[in-house]
Amino acid sequence: MKNPKRNIAIVCGGDSSEHDVSMRSAQGLYSFFDKERYNVYIVDVKGLDWNVHFEDGTTAPIDKNDFSFLVNGKLVVFDYAYITIHGTPGENGIMQGYFELLHIPYSTSGVLVEAMTFDKFVLNNYLRGFGVNVADSLLLRRGEEDKYSEAEIASRIGWPCFVKPAADGSSFGISKVKNADQLAPALRVAFMESDEVMIERYLKGTEISVGCYKTKNKSVVFPATEVVTNNEFFDYDAKYNGQVEEITPARLNPETAERVAEETSKIYDILHCNGIIRIDYIISQDQNGRDVINMLEINSTPGMTATSFIPQQVKAAGLDIKDVLTDIIENQMS
Repeated sequence: MKNPKRNIAIVCGGDSSEHDVSMRSAQGLYSFFDKERYNVYIVDVKGLDWNVHFEDGTTAPIDKNDFSFLVNGKLVVFDYAYITIHGTPGENGIMQGYFELLHIPYSTSGVLVEAMTFDKFVLNNYLRGFGVNVADSLLLRRGEEDKYSEAEIASRIGWPCFVKPAADGSSFGISKVKNADQLAPALRVAFMESDEVMIERYLKGTEISVGCYKTKNKSVVFPATEVVTNNEFFDYDAKYNGQVEEITPARLNPETAERVAEETSKIYDILHCNGIIRIDYIISQDQNGRDVINMLEINSTPGMTATSFIPQQVKAAGLDIKDVLTDIIENQMS
């Protein structure tokens, strides 16, 4: 008897400003999955309103007690959850805890790792202890906007600097601050997205982004993508509205490219990651002209839209994204 097809939920949406971006990633993933092998459903999670979206435009509510739904009187239960929520609750450990309780395997790292990678300040300070280069930063919590004087910030961090939500993604709420007069408005924007805000040193150099995944049998680091934009930085419009040139593979010398791949694999192992992650770096130069690899952030549910890096990198590596996704699922199901 032929084995029945497994039911895969692409879990998307979420409660943050990134809801629409997540929905676009879900559509991308839906087009990539092997439909001959899996029954694939898009599940939009927003607040307490969880629904399966069907191709004919209809929906069905999810029973949160067991993450199932009814269609034509038939109960459908999921074998696997592919989480592509960018932001809360899918990128900070909350959704992962839910699936842990239900014993449903999922595509991302575990609760602790997701919580850490979502909080940029916590992650940077944790990885610094393992010898990973990160930019110096200060943390402000809501109500502490005046904790550091402009003189202290100028001395410790310098101008220009970045002001960003400590826990968020997709460049919402990020500002490049060139002088003290721009600080207060930037803090107001950042605090609209998060209760904690980072003031981070500006690193001059080449921005790259590198995807990676591992299974029981293989370790894959994709070719890096170089990010070239005329915007002040790689902001939302650059990421999602095409205001950027993306060069894959990145124009790195071979020795630096090899070191970037090694650093990416090392960080993946330090954190005991699962599934595909994407790490963003700035490649700066030291006084001797040697390339220095500086980690910016880790994306544990990287975008899968038409303009996202991972599909580009998979193609540049000579791989098929359908096979990569199958690798990830079968690694946990076998």
